[in-house]
Amino acid sequence: MPWKQTNAMEERIRFVVRAEEQSISLTELCQQFGVHRTTGWRWLQRLKQMGRIEELGEHSRQPHRSPRQTRREVEERILELRQKHGWGALKLQVLLAREDWERVSVATINRILKRHGAIAAGESHRPAFQRFERGEPNQLWQMDFKGIQEKIAARHGRIYPLSILDDHSRYLVGLFALTNPDGAATMSCLRGVLERYGVPEAMLMDHGTPWWSTSNGHGLTQLTVALLKQGIRLYFSGIGHPQTQGKVERLHRTMEQALQRDGERFPGWGAWTEAFREEYNQVRPHQALALAVPAQKYRPSGRAYQQTPREWEYESGSQVRRLNSKGCVKYRSERYFVCEALAGEEVAVERLQNRILVRYRQTYVREIDLGTGRTRPLVLGG
Repeated sequence: MPWKQTNAMEERIRFVVRAEEQSISLTELCQQFGVHRTTGWRWLQRLKQMGRIEELGEHSRQPHRSPRQTRREVEERILELRQKHGWGALKLQVLLAREDWERVSVATINRILKRHGAIAAGESHRPAFQRFERGEPNQLWQMDFKGIQEKIAARHGRIYPLSILDDHSRYLVGLFALTNPDGAATMSCLRGVLERYGVPEAMLMDHGTPWWSTSNGHGLTQLTVALLKQGIRLYFSGIGHPQTQGKVERLHRTMEQALQRDGERFPGWGAWTEAFREEYNQVRPHQALALAVPAQKYRPSGRAYQQTPREWEYESGSQVRRLNSKGCVKYRSERYFVCEALAGEEVAVERLQNRILVRYRQTYVREIDLGTGRTRPLVLGG
């Protein structure tokens, strides 16, 4: 990808400094900085021959004649695609190839965009380092709400986009515009996705509502309990570390760019989310997928959604109790609070000296002191 226009010299200095460390190959270094290997080699040779940092600056490449100048109609199509999608040169090159235009290099497309003022200052950035991903579709989904900038909310209305992304393929299995991001609305959207695409092995979320609660040690909510009953493992990103959900965060940046691009052409949230999801899954090439589109890499899960999940079968001999509507368990003649999110669920009660441990499925969730009547959440093994 192209350099930040306002700081190209600084990026080149960082490049040659990093090359001096000799802890990384030239090919890997060029990949991280988003330049061709020949370009990186030329910078290093220029510095070696001239011995001055200033020589890393841009040298004019304008020839006296341009016998291979890009045809006007090709240049116009590049600008049309840029205006429509807002994407960079690498993705535009893929779109041109799909439309059977003559091959145009990424560098040429970049020059055309810059010449026509189609790249704003500070818009370009270095590519991110390669991130870990699951090896197959549906091994992990990432789910998050995207915050909407105030100026966009003022123009188009306050909304909370809910995105659900497959980790392996980057396929956007769900995108919904919610006016109220509560548990019921979120679960309704999620249920539709699970019915359509099947059940993933695991899901990754942050420590936010409606899938995390501070009232118990495991953060259980009615929504996460419903997911557990489908046999989905739950993971939560580190507090203050959104990079844990790097793929969904990248998706949200793409959404932000698309919202700014559409401007006055905004068709309303329902139509916009549908159109964006179609473009993201079926049209937009992804560099992490070798410029394929997510729809080419995704397939539905073989695990079907259960409208009425079977009750968990506790081990033979377990003392099984059903919590009341307030999430309390009755033990002997007393009632003790366990967890609101588990209201109506069956739990196992295990006696340990002068206390009892309450277990939901394989997870211990509460410790109750029979002497004092005090209870506290447990975060043990599950």
